[in-house]
Amino acid sequence: MGTRSRLAASHAPPDRDKSLQQYRARAARYDAELLPFEPLRQEAVARLELRPGETVLDVGCGTGLSFAPLQERLGPQGHIVGIEQCPEMMALARDRVHASGWRRVTLLQAPAEEARWRGRADAALFHFTHDILRQPAALDNTLAHLRPGARVVATGLQWAPPWAWPVNLFVLGAASYSVTSFDGLAQPWCALAERLEGFEVHATWMGGVFMASGFSPR
Repeated sequence: MGTRSRLAASHAPPDRDKSLQQYRARAARYDAELLPFEPLRQEAVARLELRPGETVLDVGCGTGLSFAPLQERLGPQGHIVGIEQCPEMMALARDRVHASGWRRVTLLQAPAEEARWRGRADAALFHFTHDILRQPAALDNTLAHLRPGARVVATGLQWAPPWAWPVNLFVLGAASYSVTSFDGLAQPWCALAERLEGFEVHATWMGGVFMASGFSPR
C-alpha cells in the first residue's frame, strides 16, 4: 500500500488544539516557509477579481501575507477581514497592519466556525487552509458572512495521481506540519464544491496543489 493510499485511509477530523500547537511553533518562521508558495497566493488573489472598495474575508489569514496583494486591488476604501485562531500568528498580522498603516483591516481572533462580523463581504479567500476546508461549520459560517454571488477562491495541497510519487512525497512533507488530519487530502475542496455555484477546480504544481473557485449561492 503506497504512501498516499495509507494516509488517505485515515478519517480523523481536524484537531483544533493540535492546529494551535502547530502554528504557535511555526509563527516566527511562517513567512519564510510560505515564500515558495507566493506565486500561488498571487494567482489566488487575482482569481478573486476584486474591485476597489469591496470587502474580502481572508479566512485563516495567518500572519497576513495576503493582505498586501488584497490591498492593492481593493484600494484605500476596500476592507479586509482577517480571521485567524492562533494568537501568535494574529499578533504578527497585527504588526503587519500597523507597520503598513492600513486603516481598513479588521482582525478577528477566532476559529473560522466561530468568527462573527456584522457586515457581508464580496469575496472570500482560503489560502492553504486544509483544516478549515474540512470543517463544514467553518464553511457554513463563512458563507453566512458573504453576499449572494460573492466570489470564493481556495488553494492548497492535495494528493497528486498515484504515479506521481515524488510529488506526493513533497505533499506528505508539507502537509505533515501544516494539517492535523490527512482526511480528504485527495479532494480537499469537495465540501466547498457542494456549497458554491459555478464551482471550478484545477490542479497545478504537477498535481500536488489545487486552485478552486466559485460563487456563494444567489
